[in-house]
Amino acid sequence: MYLCDKGSILVLPIEYVKKIIKERMFIMTTKIDFINGNTKKCLLAMTLPMIVAMFLNMAYNLVDSLWIGNLLGELAYAALTNSTPIVLLLTSVAMGATNGISILLSQAIGARNEQKKKKVISTSFCIAVIFSLFITFILELFLPVILAALNTPAETMNMARDYLSIYILGYIAVYLYLYFTAVLRSFGNTIFQVIAMLISTILNIVLDPIFILKIGFHGAAIATLLSQSMCLIFMIIYIKKRNVFKISFADFDKKEIIPLIKSAVPSVIQQSIPAISTTFLTSLVSTYSISAIAAYGITGKLETILFYPAMAFNMVLTSIVGQCIGAKRVDRAKDYLKLSLKYGITVLFILSILIIIFSKQLAGLFVSSDPVAQIVEEYFIIISIGYVLNTVTNCYLGCLNGMGKPTKSMILMIFYYLVVRIPLAYVFSYIGLGLNGIWIAVLISHIIACITAILTGTHSFKKNIKMEG
Repeated sequence: MYLCDKGSILVLPIEYVKKIIKERMFIMTTKIDFINGNTKKCLLAMTLPMIVAMFLNMAYNLVDSLWIGNLLGELAYAALTNSTPIVLLLTSVAMGATNGISILLSQAIGARNEQKKKKVISTSFCIAVIFSLFITFILELFLPVILAALNTPAETMNMARDYLSIYILGYIAVYLYLYFTAVLRSFGNTIFQVIAMLISTILNIVLDPIFILKIGFHGAAIATLLSQSMCLIFMIIYIKKRNVFKISFADFDKKEIIPLIKSAVPSVIQQSIPAISTTFLTSLVSTYSISAIAAYGITGKLETILFYPAMAFNMVLTSIVGQCIGAKRVDRAKDYLKLSLKYGITVLFILSILIIIFSKQLAGLFVSSDPVAQIVEEYFIIISIGYVLNTVTNCYLGCLNGMGKPTKSMILMIFYYLVVRIPLAYVFSYIGLGLNGIWIAVLISHIIACITAILTGTHSFKKNIKMEG
């Protein structure tokens, strides 16, 4: 029996809840039926664990920030902020590449093509290992040059370099973890991601203060490295023990490499674009003051509360719509989009109001500085509605990815993040609007992104309907 066909889990007897959790988390003999199941229950069964996992990831990242800001002060926090764009870019590359894999795998599952499914899993795993090792080597080699290019201030340069040189060593663990979650997500399983992230977050909470107090700033990176590695080990044990899927070199097919690259590269680019944008904006903000850098770092941390639900809907819709398209059910894909927009807009409207109201107090959790808190408050007041618009954008982009059109999503991301946001930020900054000019540019890019995503997504749905007809 499918989880999505059950009644609300909140009103079920305890024993029945335990039974469902056991089936979904461990046995994995049941999967969510996106094609025939109740759309509302199927979407929630997929999305809610994903959102929980992402908020756990947020908590995981916040741990470093909170401990560093409170134990080591504003300068150390500024160094962490200077490190953040590279961390974001690395994570975005991994998420994009693995989401690209999810596109092909979801369509194969929807079409019930078992041979294709096995080939995609095994071939993509080999590529994931090779690619993550390559990225690690390149970054370790050119890290000082990259930090200098990002206008990293001299007073934070050494601290940022020490932190990143350790963090990068664990990149293969981050990459493979995201790879396995993408594969599980394609099968309709997001629950285990919650468990893995919970374990990793707890480990980071425990290890961070120990290593920071004993070693200093880069001790946070060591704690992160250890917790990430343990998270991956736990996931490998789970997959192997429960026989969720198999990776066999016999199923490796070089013919699948090109389709995987064609799917992954646009996904990598579109996931990386926000991080690239953040990198440029961090460089621009760094020309103002240490307080400005610290404030921008805090806004980035708090924004994860507003961005993660949108990202969850994006990634979930990629898998769900992929299966619907594979099964030639565009009507079901549209139903999932409508529900995602309804839930996403409601959640983000509430969260945006809360963040705006309590932005100063939340900033104080990281750094005790009135100038920093003031900048953070102004940032969220200006952007405000942008987070609701971003959720709408992500829902449509997820659908485009699921329809096998990641290139369209990529082009849209390049347009409004790089063509619109960055030039406007530099222009507004230098014509006298200062930091607020940068924030206004971000808001404008969200507005343009939402409009273009809706128009492009609607057109693609119409084309798929005609093809089915």
